[in-house]
Amino acid sequence: MDPRLLAFSRLLKIMDELREQCPWDQKQTFETLRQLTIEETYEMADAITDQDYTSLEGELGDLFLHLVFYSKIGSEKGLFDVTSVLNKICDKLVYRHPHIYGDVSADDEETVKANWEKLKLKEGKKSVLEGVPSSLPALVKATRIQEKVKGIGFEFEKSEDVWAKVQEELAELKTEIDQNSTEVEAEFGDVLFSLVNYARFLKISPENALAKTNQKFIKRFQKMEHLLAQDKLLAQDQTLEKLDLYWELAKKTEQ
Repeated sequence: MDPRLLAFSRLLKIMDELREQCPWDQKQTFETLRQLTIEETYEMADAITDQDYTSLEGELGDLFLHLVFYSKIGSEKGLFDVTSVLNKICDKLVYRHPHIYGDVSADDEETVKANWEKLKLKEGKKSVLEGVPSSLPALVKATRIQEKVKGIGFEFEKSEDVWAKVQEELAELKTEIDQNSTEVEAEFGDVLFSLVNYARFLKISPENALAKTNQKFIKRFQKMEHLLAQDKLLAQDQTLEKLDLYWELAKKTEQ
């Protein structure tokens, strides 16, 4: 038997046993698992950012468990079960990949994405943006919005045009700041949105880029604190000029 099926069957059996015998597992609901699943997803994302593939393997297992858990609860409520969940995604994948399972031609990634969005509209969605989760973090949501509208051709043709839009939004932000306007926040949002758009044209993920910058800053700042501690100094007691000096020292240690 396929070892993948054996492993999945083992997980399903363990889930059944936990639901029957473990007091904690018995009390869980869709609602109580929701936040835990979000946390597990962020832990998986951290492992990817850190390129910690040993941890990633474990985090993926945690997510598999959560998906099986939701399916088990759904089965108990008579809503759905793991079989219907898996068959539904299989049917969707076949339907939305007519270039693999049908007679549609798609030789590149962009054509595949465009066909995907068109098929979703045929399924009854009234807007291409209907499938963007409202609770997504703003940076991720901006990316998804832009990817969705690109699928129907609402997109700049050249990266130069996108960069010009960034410059335009920056100029508008500066004007509002100079005028001490109440529109500063809105204009700042426009700048971020246009930068997210430019990131897509550069073929980079703005979310991943910012996550890596956050990670780099944390490591460098903590290294600066360590260097200060070696000299028996506290960061909060130093001038900005002294902190800048140790910041540069921390940067040199990275090289």
